[in-house]
Amino acid sequence: MPIPSCHREFQHPIASEITPRAVYEERRELLRLWAAGAAGATLAAWAGREALAEATRPGKLAALPGGASAVAGAMSLEKPTSYQDASTYNNFYEFGTDKADPARNAHTLKTTPWTVEVEGLVKKPGKHGIEDLLRLSAQEERIYRMRCVEGWSMVIPWVGYSLAELIRRVEPLGSAKYVEFVTLADKARMPGLGSRVLDWPYVEGLRLDEAMHPLTLLAFGMYGELLPNQNGAPVRLVVPWKYGFKSAKSIVKIRFTEKEPATAWNKAAPQEYGFYSNVNPMVDHPRWSQATERRIGEDGLFAKKRKSLMFNGYEAQVGQLYAGMDLKKLF
Repeated sequence: MPIPSCHREFQHPIASEITPRAVYEERRELLRLWAAGAAGATLAAWAGREALAEATRPGKLAALPGGASAVAGAMSLEKPTSYQDASTYNNFYEFGTDKADPARNAHTLKTTPWTVEVEGLVKKPGKHGIEDLLRLSAQEERIYRMRCVEGWSMVIPWVGYSLAELIRRVEPLGSAKYVEFVTLADKARMPGLGSRVLDWPYVEGLRLDEAMHPLTLLAFGMYGELLPNQNGAPVRLVVPWKYGFKSAKSIVKIRFTEKEPATAWNKAAPQEYGFYSNVNPMVDHPRWSQATERRIGEDGLFAKKRKSLMFNGYEAQVGQLYAGMDLKKLF
């Protein structure tokens, strides 16, 4: 059974399918909160996403305004993974289980119009268009390390804002303990839904305090541009201290619950993929060690691996969330 991790040899789509971007542009200076004109221009870009993408050079999407995040630990000093690698080596099983499949197949994803429904244990449930979500806060650029299960990792500059911004506005009830994320399942546009590898739609979940942590990101872009389809457009979750499969892509529903959600990979293989899925080098996957990792695009196949870091290097920021927990049992 395919697994939600980086596996097999590294593959790229052919050049005609994805145009590489040679260098990552340096971080921009922190911008002021959007003025009405700037926000309007950005929303217009979303409304004409496909047209704008065609008007610019192939492979480059519309710019998404943002500035360096002030959240502690959010701006890594590590060299970012190349845009080409980050946009062509992906886990998005709705478009295929091979790492190159999403970049080849995700052009069929229709991202406008797009609505995210908030429901469950909140005072203010409702449907939010992508434009409404963009209005909530200034976009911030954050450079996070993303860890894949079999020992691969990437460093990606995301553009978005803390999920807590949305959570505070919808006012969870006192009985809400978890947040469930449901992603798009469109059989007409997602060829991977014909596979039985998972119970569709893809569902992920966090404890409410994890979702409220300022490092947890609702992302709309990366590398200063709108998200490519294969990376979870138009809106995805980013939880940097957990394995990458916890970061739900192409979200259509956010549900607040009292009970722990039944997540996709935990249902498929509970002995291998626990609910928390925190990066913990001391807990091996049943079929391989988690003690080391190799950075995508940086190291050769036989190069020395890096030592995996507890909570993916964010222990100082998030370790207190799990004080007193048995992290080997609650993996």
